[in-house]
Amino acid sequence: MSPSLTLEGWTWKRAASLVAGAAMVLASYLTIRHFFAANYPESIWEGSFCDISAFFNCDSSAYSSIAEVGGVPIGVFGAIVGGLVVLGALLPSVALERTNKTLSLVNGLGVVVLALFSVFVLGSLCLLCTGFYVASLVSLFLFWRYGIDRDAVGPAGRWLRPSAGILVVLALFTATQAWAAARYHEAKRDAQSGGVAARVVKQYFSLPEVAWPSEISEYRTASATADFQDAPIRVVEYGDPLCSDCKYLHEQMLRLKEEFEGQMNVAFQFFPLEAKCNDVVDKDKHPGACELSYLAAYDPEKFPAIIDEVFANFEAAKTPEWRADLARRYGVESATTDSATIEIVARQIATGAEYEKTSDQYEHGIRSTPTMIINNRMVIGTFPYEQLRAIFQALVDEAEGEGRFMESWVE
Repeated sequence: MSPSLTLEGWTWKRAASLVAGAAMVLASYLTIRHFFAANYPESIWEGSFCDISAFFNCDSSAYSSIAEVGGVPIGVFGAIVGGLVVLGALLPSVALERTNKTLSLVNGLGVVVLALFSVFVLGSLCLLCTGFYVASLVSLFLFWRYGIDRDAVGPAGRWLRPSAGILVVLALFTATQAWAAARYHEAKRDAQSGGVAARVVKQYFSLPEVAWPSEISEYRTASATADFQDAPIRVVEYGDPLCSDCKYLHEQMLRLKEEFEGQMNVAFQFFPLEAKCNDVVDKDKHPGACELSYLAAYDPEKFPAIIDEVFANFEAAKTPEWRADLARRYGVESATTDSATIEIVARQIATGAEYEKTSDQYEHGIRSTPTMIINNRMVIGTFPYEQLRAIFQALVDEAEGEGRFMESWVE
């Protein structure tokens, strides 16, 4: 028998391949689970927010363009590849090992591309995805070092000898699983406009009322009335220009601003998670967030355009060169040294200490971004468009005397 990874009995190599495949399946499952939890939270207490490392951030991946293919979370494909590795270790055959060796190469190249995209495009790395990357590369190493045909002549002989029959079965199985995952994704999306949205609205109205901050920002991302208190929907958004979840919320608000035109006042309360200017929370997660806050705060009339551009160029905004160019283009170069601007941002940050802590883990109620005070109720994190829309519609209904919540409310 030629040297093999799985065909020589229960050796440590075969056991290692089994463990690597199982780790791929587990990491894929956790990634799929997080994808749905981040994009479709089931309750108002599950909104996502920037409260972990700015680099090791799974939400950025969950919201990114690489998180799904045609509505299918990419973790589904990873789970199938990992499952085949497990099957090859438990029920070894020449055809299965050769097929797995080919797939390990394709999968290994794929995870390298995904990792590079995450680091250099998204500017973050998901720990769950990283677990899959590591397990995949370990599996690739095992097939390269100990797999069948490793002494064959040429790369094709060593790597490209899969079983056509297994590939056909695999393709059919993958297609059915992808179809099922896409239908489940569609059902989760549809549920946001119905039962889930209704439950979130009910939970929103069950939240205790809190006071407005002592100073409400004059910087508006939506403005229906001159007096902040006059609009049916009133939001104070504690935000950080370099928070990925704040970017997500900003995109949601752009849609909601059009739908609820003339009914929303949204004040952007600067709360950069950078120790350089924020001593309310002990965090230094987004270097450059203080500088961007000063640039955006320097001229209230330029604020909407600047904050829109920052979130539209989110990754570039993390670099000093881009921020310097932004300052030049808007004529706000002196913002970072302007005492009045620095004081405005400092006062807004300080209001975060006015709220009682929400758990023993945190000293203050405002401890992450985004945190919203929506009509005197604190909501930590952000949610899908459908859920925010449901809350806002309920507030409009309440203002119009139609009752503050209808349990049967659906779109």
